[in-house]
Amino acid sequence: MTVKEGATRLLVSETFVSIQGESSFAGLPCFFVRLSGCNLRCSYCDTRYAYSGGYEMEIDEVLAAVRASGIGLVEVTGGEPLLQSATFPLVRRLCEEGCRVLVETNGSVDLGGVDSRAVIILDLKTPGSGMSERMLYENIERLKPSDEIKFVITGRADYEWMKGVVQRYDLARRNLLLSPAFGLLPAEELACWIIEDRLNARLNIQLHKHVFRGSVLR
Repeated sequence: MTVKEGATRLLVSETFVSIQGESSFAGLPCFFVRLSGCNLRCSYCDTRYAYSGGYEMEIDEVLAAVRASGIGLVEVTGGEPLLQSATFPLVRRLCEEGCRVLVETNGSVDLGGVDSRAVIILDLKTPGSGMSERMLYENIERLKPSDEIKFVITGRADYEWMKGVVQRYDLARRNLLLSPAFGLLPAEELACWIIEDRLNARLNIQLHKHVFRGSVLR
């Protein structure tokens, strides 16, 4: 990703406050900045509405909304947030404001330029997503100890593939999140596989979808 100097305008799909449903921050109130546009088309995507459209916001407007929310945890997500040049100064400004910043990215875009104070959640796509060939594995080398790697698992084949990637790239020492694809793989089944293999990984069950059921699915 080439960062365009001076970029200040973002194409935003939505901003909202909810419970953080994933990662090691699950359960905490969080301010979400969902940006528009994505370069992937995952089979199980639950935010297709963010592929296009949206409205423009200046970075200062986003910061004002974060301040007004009273929430210190902020996630910048998408779509794919790193496709927009203004994401990089947004993340930096949020960090300077003292926010705990999470950046969720789909694994296909260069992480270079993301403020080191932010926590990156790198979503490595499994074959079940239909997008596994688009991954940029060089990103793994750019991760900090505090960053997290997520795999969305659609079935046993994805799970075995994930174990191969973990071994190949020495990810067992990383913060690993294993998420059952919602509606495709029962969480109990994935939990049993993790226990059987004694994997050092966190079951990541999209807590918000269970808390809000059909009312507020984000």
